[in-house]
Amino acid sequence: MANEKVIGIDLGTTNSCVAIVEDGTPAVIPNRGGYKTTPSMVAIAENGKRLVGHIAKRQAITNAENTVYASKRLIGRKWGSAAVRNSLEIMPYRIVEGPHDDVRIMLRDQVFSVPEISAYILQEMKLISEEYLGEEVGKAVVTVPAYFNDGQRQATKDAGRIAGLDVIRIINEPTAAALAYGFGRNIDRKVAVYDLGGGTFDISILEIGNGVFEVISTAGDTFLGGEDFDRRIIDWLVFGFEKQHGIDLRKDKMALQRLKDVAEKAKCELSTVRETEINLPFIISTGRNDALHLQTTLTRDKLEELTSDLIDRTIEICARTLEEAEIKKSQIEDVILVGGVTRMPRVQQMVAEFFGLEPCKGVHPDEVVALGAAIQGAALTDDKSEILLLDVTPHSLGIMIVGGYFHKLIEQNTTVPTSESHVFTTVRDNQTSVKILVLQGESDRAEENELLGEFVLTGLRRAPRGEVEVEVTFHISADGIVSVKARDLETGLEQSITVTATSGLTEDELKKMIDANKDYMVEVRSSQEMDKAKHAAEKALEEIEQLFPAVTDIIAGSDFGQDAVKKARGVVERVRAAIAAKDLGTLTEATESLHRTLNMFRGVVSKTRG
Repeated sequence: MANEKVIGIDLGTTNSCVAIVEDGTPAVIPNRGGYKTTPSMVAIAENGKRLVGHIAKRQAITNAENTVYASKRLIGRKWGSAAVRNSLEIMPYRIVEGPHDDVRIMLRDQVFSVPEISAYILQEMKLISEEYLGEEVGKAVVTVPAYFNDGQRQATKDAGRIAGLDVIRIINEPTAAALAYGFGRNIDRKVAVYDLGGGTFDISILEIGNGVFEVISTAGDTFLGGEDFDRRIIDWLVFGFEKQHGIDLRKDKMALQRLKDVAEKAKCELSTVRETEINLPFIISTGRNDALHLQTTLTRDKLEELTSDLIDRTIEICARTLEEAEIKKSQIEDVILVGGVTRMPRVQQMVAEFFGLEPCKGVHPDEVVALGAAIQGAALTDDKSEILLLDVTPHSLGIMIVGGYFHKLIEQNTTVPTSESHVFTTVRDNQTSVKILVLQGESDRAEENELLGEFVLTGLRRAPRGEVEVEVTFHISADGIVSVKARDLETGLEQSITVTATSGLTEDELKKMIDANKDYMVEVRSSQEMDKAKHAAEKALEEIEQLFPAVTDIIAGSDFGQDAVKKARGVVERVRAAIAAKDLGTLTEATESLHRTLNMFRGVVSKTRG
């Protein structure tokens, strides 16, 4: 396993990024277009073809209903959750209820699970890395927001499986950023990672020293990020347009997608300029052959006014995290900014004011998480690695007890992996079974926490209440995945559950998706081979066409020469026909013949010139 390549993937809400450690140096792998990040977008075109990344983004305006963005905000969530209700109102694509109280997305009459959509993005990262490395990649470390719950982590692992990746570890985004920040540096300090990405916000406090990265405390909001900043700009534009023309642009999906694009662009521009022009000609038709235009100016001051409460929310979470961890601001020696939104001058100003020190400028906010994931991947496969990562569970875990209360077995911010047991007794006379409800959250009331799963331990001895003892044990893996077992202490009878139900997919569904994706990968690889073969053939064709006049002049006078030129023309036609027919086998064979002919032609020309 020591020499096996492990890629690090930052599966982002807005953009994703992939990195690798080569010869001890972590580096981001650019995609085919030369970009270091790829839009986390998936679309189904009119011809049924799957589009991922930049190609999906380019057609989003004309195909808004069948283009998915920000799907990470839905992964691992229950259908009835507030985040899903919010998304139903604002997303141009169709979000539908799945068979397991989960969320599904409908694109061109086809229903996809959210892990499937994430899998297509992960698969694109896999293909980008394979093209760069020239070999197949099977293992990855994938990052998630620190405040993701168990269901969201499990759904992300499922996405990896569907994509054909063995996700050897799920790590938290702020922790990955700290790894990249501290890698190769002999430092001993307490750092805060402020991570404001496209869809989520996290704050993590870490202690770094002697190659040990220990998370002390983490908190966040999995529905707070750049998408919300964009939404504020969209709402401002929509309100202004409605006031002027009496038309709500949100009812037109194409107009809404154009607004989304222009809002994101304006937000980015206002990090470097004081004001920006927003111009959307022919945004909507009134139905009387009259097209209306949207033209306005957005200033940085106005953007800061529109989003001030969002930035305030992040600072409130920072304050609460420090308080709960019993850490003073003065103890923090460095603040690392992660995520595109941290480029906003107002965000940087607020963070600097809160912590009382200027944020560190030594990391790239868009790339640092993927780099950290790659560093962790290399450390996990290298026996000699001196990096030790100690992460924490972001949420308390426990079970429901009599009266509807929540009994915590593992407190939030406990270092993982960890196990904890507690002995409970029966609450009724002659009770022969106990139902264990596994919960995650901070409320004392069970119903206010996230239900991760449930199971029943049966076969208990009939006895007066309080006499039969049941030991419940929680285990959290290094990935943050939870398993629970209950054991009758008298008989040793045991029942257990690995909490996977909340990913929203059954094992059968997963297997079908994995198989379907394998077929897709075969098609993609075949298409890539065809593209490479076509490129090589076209290069050779170009050269031989340039050589034909010179060769004809030199050797066409002899019978041999005429025959050679005729044969060469035949080879050229075979190559062109194979390209047109997309016949890889024939193209490979014909290109080999073409190269032999080329070598002969080069020799003839060279001999004559010599």
